[in-house]
Amino acid sequence: MLSTVQCTAAFVGERKGVNKYYPPDYDPSKGSLNKWIGQHPLRDRARKIHKGILVIRFEMPYNIWCNGCNNHIGMGVRYNAEKSKVGNYYTTPIYKFRMKCHLCDNYFEIQTDPKNHDYVILEGARRKEQRWDPKENEQIVPEDKGTQKKLATDPMYKLEHGSDDQYRGKSSVPSIAQIEDMRDAWQDDYILNRLARNKFREEKKQIIAKSSSR
Repeated sequence: MLSTVQCTAAFVGERKGVNKYYPPDYDPSKGSLNKWIGQHPLRDRARKIHKGILVIRFEMPYNIWCNGCNNHIGMGVRYNAEKSKVGNYYTTPIYKFRMKCHLCDNYFEIQTDPKNHDYVILEGARRKEQRWDPKENEQIVPEDKGTQKKLATDPMYKLEHGSDDQYRGKSSVPSIAQIEDMRDAWQDDYILNRLARNKFREEKKQIIAKSSSR
């Protein structure tokens, strides 16, 4: 059980972590403490705020190659990036991020692409292509926004679309012959070999027993 002194020390230590220091000459009528000191609440991160630039912690959205040192930079690597607004896609802001490579003196810029839900490299790097066509891999391809909107507003199109989906689902079901072919391809040869070896050992023991009894 903690003593009174230990409890008081813990309480004071916790308050130190969250409280701010107010100088004796601070006047609350002049505004917040940051305004009275003359600094931005984000401090050094807002040193270029007058240019519309804010320093943030940016995480690399995909694998890239740096054009300066040709080194690979993996997805998830974090940088202190200068964030600035460069336009709009309808009502969605488009942001640009400028950051320095941690392996050389090269800078690269990446911009958001709200239309395609992606990021675009403007300069200083190139994307490591690891994308593929879902149709080639027989994956489920989500409907685009135009199709989704038409499904929600056009009952006849929704009915036709559902019929097409049912037809494609039935055509993709494997037949009995295909299932048998797949079963033969996945047959476990190890079990068959083990049974054959066991049978061979038993016959060999019987032969040795007969020869020794003569």
